[in-house]
Amino acid sequence: MNTKVLVGTLMAGLLATAAVEAKEHAGKEYIQKNGYKGPETCEVCHAGTAKQFLTTVHWKHASKVDNVENLDPKQEYGMKNRIYTMCNGNDIVNNLKEIPKAADAKKTKFSGCNTCHPGNHLSDVGSTGAEAEAAVDCLVCHSNSYDFSKRAPHKDDKGNVVLGQDRSTEAALTISKPTVKNCMTCHEAAGGGVYVKRGFTFTAENDVHAAMGMVCVDCHKTENHRIPTGFDPNNWAHDGLRLSCEGCHTEKPHANEAYNNHTAHIACQTCHITRTGGTFAKDFTVWEKLSDGYYEPTTLRKEANETTPVYAWYNKTVANRPDFIGPKGDRKDGKSKIYPFKIFQGKAFFNKKDGQLMSMDFAPPMSSGDTLAGVASAAKILGIKDYEPVPGWQTIYFGSNHLVTKSKALTCNNCHAPNGVLNFKDLGYSEAEVKKLTTPELYFKYMAEKQKEDW
Repeated sequence: MNTKVLVGTLMAGLLATAAVEAKEHAGKEYIQKNGYKGPETCEVCHAGTAKQFLTTVHWKHASKVDNVENLDPKQEYGMKNRIYTMCNGNDIVNNLKEIPKAADAKKTKFSGCNTCHPGNHLSDVGSTGAEAEAAVDCLVCHSNSYDFSKRAPHKDDKGNVVLGQDRSTEAALTISKPTVKNCMTCHEAAGGGVYVKRGFTFTAENDVHAAMGMVCVDCHKTENHRIPTGFDPNNWAHDGLRLSCEGCHTEKPHANEAYNNHTAHIACQTCHITRTGGTFAKDFTVWEKLSDGYYEPTTLRKEANETTPVYAWYNKTVANRPDFIGPKGDRKDGKSKIYPFKIFQGKAFFNKKDGQLMSMDFAPPMSSGDTLAGVASAAKILGIKDYEPVPGWQTIYFGSNHLVTKSKALTCNNCHAPNGVLNFKDLGYSEAEVKKLTTPELYFKYMAEKQKEDW
């Protein structure tokens, strides 16, 4: 048997053994005997993990932010306290709550920005201490048979709003590293529904990594429950760990040297993420009545893979103004690369007194459609007394970091033909440079040879 065959056989055996071991959790016998009682069961083997988890962004919904302008470096920012027009609210004003019953609604409704929070709501975003540790929902991320219908909000016998959990022994017996479903149940539905905020679905049809059988945490490799993230201009809070394509791929990943030469100025995503989707506009000043009697903000949305990205120079620092959140960068700063983005535009109320975007408590407009009542309620919660609400638009650039394709990646003519996807003029190139960048002389010979191969 040659060396390659021997190594291959050994690796196959190791992978098969690992697969069996992954299915057979070490604590299975203990859980079968004692049942599952939440984090205290997990901590029989994983002591201190719940307390550790309380320090992460998934629990706090905020962190210090070092790459966004006009922020206090001493404060923490995130969904806990941010106001921007994708959500037009935050955990402070739109905590999980029962919405006042609409006039012709058949049942009450619960809503809140933190419905995906891995706690029970009684111990909520940013809470600490023994009760908070006991409230952590370990299985929502780590069980591959979790019953998500049990996470429905409800009122307990004291009238408190509680976010349910599946703490069944059955769910605990299927513990594993987080599956795509564990992650995407929250992340795919963020912002008010499926494909609203993110605009992608992690499936074999839409992403080359998914087609290889990878799951989210294969790239977002976790350290002590801290999860690496990229540099999406819209996504501020992070666990201090950053993610990049170069973490797995080299800086020269192509056989074609001309392609490799592009990586100094072109981000991997630009060629390998050619489409996006999700909501591209939302109006929080006008809410539509739904069939259940409640109201929702008017939203324009496209499915995954429907939207063509826009391209901009990005040095991983973020412009942050009331009317604009997006990439900072320039072709001459020595740090920027061209990245793809989805543009979202949201209409909401701004304070005419200071120009700042105002938050909205969703309970009043969701019940009655009265958006200004929502502004007034949020202002009261936040202690804002001097304001005059006026409608206006905010533009936000969302990073395109998923829906990775290899077979449909951009090639020479996609960018360098006169009708290519890159607007070189808008990217800061002179007319003379644009002329040089859009001549077939750059790519004709290579594309002609490639065309022969494809035929």
